[in-house]
Amino acid sequence: MKKYNIKNYVRYKNDVKTSIANIEGLMWDEYSRDELIIKFLPLVESLARKFPTSDQASGILSINDLIQEGNKGLILSIDKLDWEKLNDSNDIEKTLKSFISKRIKGSIRRALDINRGNIKIPENKLIEMRKNPDERKVAMFFNSVFSSIDEIAKNSDQQESWAANIPDNSKEYNIDLMNSYLLSIMKQYLNYKQYEVLRLSYGLDCDKMYSPNIAKLLGVGSVRVSQIKREAIDILIDNTSESQVIDYL
Repeated sequence: MKKYNIKNYVRYKNDVKTSIANIEGLMWDEYSRDELIIKFLPLVESLARKFPTSDQASGILSINDLIQEGNKGLILSIDKLDWEKLNDSNDIEKTLKSFISKRIKGSIRRALDINRGNIKIPENKLIEMRKNPDERKVAMFFNSVFSSIDEIAKNSDQQESWAANIPDNSKEYNIDLMNSYLLSIMKQYLNYKQYEVLRLSYGLDCDKMYSPNIAKLLGVGSVRVSQIKREAIDILIDNTSESQVIDYL
């Protein structure tokens, strides 16, 4: 997991607490631009912590990074406020929080998508997929990922095949990042044998092993290794949320 500086975080929390205490009691139209930004800093952290912990566990961004990106969205949203429309609202605080929250979350999502790795999907497509979750996407994700790992190993063993001579103009697949995500999700849902069979079969953090060797290591039959592998993938498909799949495409 990407670590963050605890001392800096504690100092940041104390500074925010002190700054908010100094501006308590003001009416909404009495806040300056900078005071409004300070007022909504706790909202940024609250929204940042609602993003999947797997985003942080895989080493993409730490919680401090998410807060920083959310703060950028907060500042931009404050600069875009239309006070004439806000004054017409029946609940200014609710309207403000709704307007600002959307831009904070959007800023954090963009930062995650940009820093995720070499696999990119246009932002409009990501938004569309988030609005329309589909269990089939989870199945497609895991089946395609494990198939692609097999394909990479196959091509490396058969460098002289005709496929090796076909130019590939696609962006490089970030296999290390994907393996890190797979291992983190596998630890949540699989038992020891299921975890080890997938880890060793696909070489997620080690050299890839073949079924007879895995069977000998784990004390099971070769046929049983194939069964455990399929069972493990099915468990991941059944338990992983659509949002996690979308975030790691």
